[in-house]
Parts: sequence; structure tokens; C-alpha cells
Amino acid sequence: MMQEMTDAENDGARVTGTVKWFDPSKGFGFVVSDQGGPDILLHANVLRNFGQSSVADAAGIVVVVQETVRGIQAVEVLSIEPPAAEGEEIPVAGGEIAEPVDLSLPLEPARVKWFDKAKGFGFANVFGRGEDVFLHIEVLRRSGLADLQPGEAVSLRVVDGKRGRMATQVTSWEAALRSDEE
Repeated sequence: MMQEMTDAENDGARVTGTVKWFDPSKGFGFVVSDQGGPDILLHANVLRNFGQSSVADAAGIVVVVQETVRGIQAVEVLSIEPPAAEGEEIPVAGGEIAEPVDLSLPLEPARVKWFDKAKGFGFANVFGRGEDVFLHIEVLRRSGLADLQPGEAVSLRVVDGKRGRMATQVTSWEAALRSDEE
């Protein structure tokens, strides 16, 4: 016999919290609610529906949750805020310092060429441009991401550095589409 769900269970509850940890290779992680209570399962598919393949530990997050037989699970991500910054300046390759993100720069749609979390960097290609854009792990962390996958669609704010173009912010692909509509 199937049990009927109440309207509250159907609609889910909105929860504000912090990412405890998320492992893209395992495909899940957990969120801790600001209100306390049990950990909330965050599955990679729910995160992908938001337009991201990973999220940084300690990032702020707002999710819609539902109670299941296995516990509380996030069913939708509403927003993600990067972890609180220890310092706003981000060191990057070659000793350059990336200044705080200039939000007047356009979001450029790009695809990840490769990213090696252990090495702390990788590269992406902006749509319609030939040169690589350098991606630093600290820029990812500041953007609320933990890792990137080859071929992943992202949006970048890019500056010209001493050694070429480099990202100062990485967001979901959908963010570039939304900024074009404004």
C-alpha cells in the first residue's frame, strides 16, 4: 500500500545551511542546517540541476528538503554562497595576485578543458576564442566550487594577466545566460 505524502512533504521545506562536505567522485555530500538537526544529503544530480558539478566545503547554501525513509535529502538547490573568505586577495601562478572580482566584467560562457584539483589549477576555453583561460583552485573556492570536470560548461569573469587570460570568477553556465537577458 502506497503512503500518501502530505502537502508539506510534497512541497518540501526551505533550509539555509552550510556545506559540511561534498565529494564529486562519490556523487554526494552533506549540508548542515543553520537551525540544527540531522545532516541533509546533497546528491550530485540535485547540484547538477542547479548547474554545478561540485560545491566547496563551508559554502553557504539554501536548499529545498524532503523527509525520506533514508533521512532528510535536498531535492533542489536555490542558491550557493562561496565560503567566507579569509582574505580577499587570491594568489595565482607566477606570483600574481588576483584582485577582488570586478562584477562589471562580462560573464563569458566557457568549457573546462581540464582541471587537476591536486595540482590546484586547470584551463578552460571561452566560446568563440582560441586561447586558454587559466583556472586557479582558490578562484574556484572563492566562487563556491570544489572541482571542475573536463567538458563542463561554466561561465567565467576573465582578466588579462602577465601570463595570459585568467579567471577571477567561475559560475554556472546558466549565470551567463541570465546576465545576457538583463
